[in-house]
Amino acid sequence: MKNYMSSAALIFLLAASPAFGAEVPLYKDAKAAPAARAADLLGRMTVEEKFGQLQQLDGLWEGNYREEHLALAREGRLGSTLNVRTAPFANTLQKEAVERSRLGIPVLFAFDVIHGYRTIFPVPLGESAQWEPQLAEAAASAAAEEAYSVGLKWTFAPMVDIARDPRWGRIVEGSGEDAYLGSKLAAARVRGFQGADYGAPWKVMACAKHWVGYGAAEAGRDYNSTDISESALRNVYFPPFKAAVDAGVVTFMTAFNDLNGVPSTANKRNISGVLRGEWGFKGFVVSDYTSVKELILHGLAADGEDAAVKALSAGVDMEMVSTLYRETGPAALAAGKISQADLDASVLRVLELKFRAGIFENPYIDPALEAKTLKTPEKLALALNAALNSMVLLKNEGALLPLSPGIKKVAVIGALADSRADMLGSWSADGKPADAVTLLEGIRAVAPGASLVYSSGAFAGAADKDLDRAVAEAAKADVIIAAVGETFDLSGEAASRVSLALPGRQLELLERLKKTDKPVVAVVFNGRPLELGWLNDNLPAILEAWQPGTQGGLAVAQTLFGLANPGGKLPITFPRSVGQVPIYYGHRNTGRPPDAKEKYTSKYIDSSFEPLYPFGYGLSYSSFSFSGLEVSPAVIAPGGKAQVSFEIKNISRRAGSEVAQLYIRDEAGSETRPVRELKGFQRVTLAPGEARRLIFELGPEELGWYYAGGYAVEPGRFKIYAGNSSAGGLEGVLEVKP
Repeated sequence: MKNYMSSAALIFLLAASPAFGAEVPLYKDAKAAPAARAADLLGRMTVEEKFGQLQQLDGLWEGNYREEHLALAREGRLGSTLNVRTAPFANTLQKEAVERSRLGIPVLFAFDVIHGYRTIFPVPLGESAQWEPQLAEAAASAAAEEAYSVGLKWTFAPMVDIARDPRWGRIVEGSGEDAYLGSKLAAARVRGFQGADYGAPWKVMACAKHWVGYGAAEAGRDYNSTDISESALRNVYFPPFKAAVDAGVVTFMTAFNDLNGVPSTANKRNISGVLRGEWGFKGFVVSDYTSVKELILHGLAADGEDAAVKALSAGVDMEMVSTLYRETGPAALAAGKISQADLDASVLRVLELKFRAGIFENPYIDPALEAKTLKTPEKLALALNAALNSMVLLKNEGALLPLSPGIKKVAVIGALADSRADMLGSWSADGKPADAVTLLEGIRAVAPGASLVYSSGAFAGAADKDLDRAVAEAAKADVIIAAVGETFDLSGEAASRVSLALPGRQLELLERLKKTDKPVVAVVFNGRPLELGWLNDNLPAILEAWQPGTQGGLAVAQTLFGLANPGGKLPITFPRSVGQVPIYYGHRNTGRPPDAKEKYTSKYIDSSFEPLYPFGYGLSYSSFSFSGLEVSPAVIAPGGKAQVSFEIKNISRRAGSEVAQLYIRDEAGSETRPVRELKGFQRVTLAPGEARRLIFELGPEELGWYYAGGYAVEPGRFKIYAGNSSAGGLEGVLEVKP
């Protein structure tokens, strides 16, 4: 691939060559090791330039830089930007840094590429319902290609926070409630973004966020404090981050939250202790948006200088948007409040990653790449496949679905059925609503012979006449497809909710649609679990579609009409009501477990204690059986391994996919453990009548637990469960003996 404007970079390098009467500095030698180049460059920098490399500033949302960026880049005091992108903007700003600053250190361009850049994939929670890490990796790789084509080399993804409270809006950005599933997807997404070499063309640096415990925000309120035990940190919240480190992630982002009294952006124990000390992380750590400055409001820092000192000393290398490092750092360094060693270590980490990312040799982006890379047919096909695999069939009474392609008249009801923006979801980068396929368009494409009627229905502000019109149209149809759920802006950052009910007058509309006596299929578009109890009790079919991306409407339509067979599984428990929250499958037992027949047990007096839909749940147009669970050997030593195998068979007349899931339970130990823990899964596609024996391995990694004394596999009996969700299934026993 041709390097755009490489001649400018070449002139810059030649200007310091022997031919021009000067020795080439080591940091400009592309053949030298990145660490050596970084060390050489560090020795040439002023204090102001060093703090400048630790500064990230935000550009304008449409991609342009701010006027102040130009001067800072010329002065060598702008390390990175977020939001600046596309060749006209990125190359102009980069030229100031590379060709007009004293040392020519390039700017690192970053952006929130969460679930696609221009081609938008299902929101991460929806993508997690695929239970297919390889597909998540492919989506991240496609997103990296598009991001690279507009000059970006760093994304603030994946978000790997475990979250168990659907009131928290950012639950949409993660992989749900389970550490094991979350870890597998975290590693897959890191591999997709970075590849084997994040410095190569078409790859970007990934960022594991938010370190740490952000998903446990009290009351589900964004940015709120968290209080998490050491056991929960080690066994629930840390594992996906550790998986990201093991997969090679090169940057981390600190969280907004206070954790056990210490804000994450100044939590030295977690940053320098666990992340760098225990895990050996070698990359750099960036704060979240103004979270260094927010240390003052947290009550940890007395003023701006104190905040900068505490964040930098804790190991936060780069400050995002707020400017306390740049403004107060030099004086704090002179006064001995910041150590020279801490400052230099942070600058070295940033510089070394810039060398490894290849932006010193290739600082500019070819403007021709964008048109060749964005929204290609291959990426659109991948987005369609991703959306299809994320569909979760929650109910299908009387096999109402799939609908017959020969159906005569279909009523499509609900504003979400024809809303392009709401297909994309939150954090949709440069996704364009105009590119999105709506459900209404998808149905027209897959059922061209059907007569369609559409009415927008019942969001907030809907008048009685809007509902009357929708019901009147629906009553004329053979089947009603009701698109319900949330608009894209009702989930995501700063979108916490106290209610999980369908917004607006949607439930009222559904109640009236039921009274038409026509079959009603509910398609739910959302970024979090919602209260679907009335739907489950009163409607024959429910399809969970999430916010499915650019090709989402087509994927839903293909699923409804049987061109695709749903096989997704819930990565998060769906409660019956918000009063059950937080609710998750991997809870500990009590001394008085729930018992509907006994009063003095752990339950509610006004509702079932069980979830509406458990973690791992999802139906199919096919049917599957599980049988023949075997554990071999049945007795192992604490360091030993056992194989668990069982047969899964398609007992229907239609090919389909099922997610086989393996869980364990440690029956007794020095500390209590969850009633079930996911320790293996595999999505398999089987032809009618086809059977396959699956084999999983259980060893120290799967059986162990972080106890007060450290990680260990304790002797005792482990229950083994195998099935298609976290509830029920085959049962076996594995014994661990000293």
